[in-house]
Amino acid sequence: MKKASSENRSELWGFLEGVPAVTPLSEGSEEGRWWIKLSIATEHPLAWRVVQELGFVLNYLSLDERLPTRFYPVSPPPYLNGGPSQFLSWIVENTSPDFTPRHTRSWLEARLPSPVADEIAWDLDG
Repeated sequence: MKKASSENRSELWGFLEGVPAVTPLSEGSEEGRWWIKLSIATEHPLAWRVVQELGFVLNYLSLDERLPTRFYPVSPPPYLNGGPSQFLSWIVENTSPDFTPRHTRSWLEARLPSPVADEIAWDLDG
């Protein structure tokens, strides 16, 4: 069974740092399962486009052969903490120990707008 090394996670972390509006916050792994927690700046004009793209690739790329990954929001109780600009976070995680962060980066790199840091490439309306 392959393990998600911190080097592999760092590659994915570095890639996600280049995605508009995204800031990686924390990461971890256990027994081949790994996760990265992100902040997405809700005030950024491309924030929801980024959510849409990540959700498509990581959750729903193919009806027949989905990637062994998940992308979803997490939050502490809003009534105790505040709104999404401060407390809404996002998780990227694997569901199969054989699917490493390096694999995830490769799939994202091949399918997200390119170059990933170019905001003009992300703007379908522009």
